Amino acid sequence: QVQVVESGGGSVQTGGSLRLSCAASGRADTIYSMAWFRQAPGVEREFIAAISWSGGSTYYAESVEGRFTISRENAQNTAYLQMDSLKPEDTAVYYCAADENFDLGGLYRYWGQGTQVTVSS
Repeated sequence: QVQVVESGGGSVQTGGSLRLSCAASGRADTIYSMAWFRQAPGVEREFIAAISWSGGSTYYAESVEGRFTISRENAQNTAYLQMDSLKPEDTAVYYCAADENFDLGGLYRYWGQGTQVTVSS
């Protein structure tokens, strides 16, 4: 059974920074492709950023490119989302997703429970 656990959410003022962490665990000797999504109240869940198995390739939504950075530590299947220059519209529950069946982007099968990020003006 694969588990995905996020941490690091919280409250910050406009222009501030937060760093989210995500740990995927389950099958031995498996490297997971990982990604971040978010969902605000009344809005569909949206893709934010993805990172490949090796960490050599990344992909971002236009809404966060240049402000957010996704990275990973392969040995622990741990991914991070560094969020800078935060705006009130970044307020949402942030979810981490993982899967071993593709390198970058796809239908992620394993999801965390989410962590709340609130940006106040």
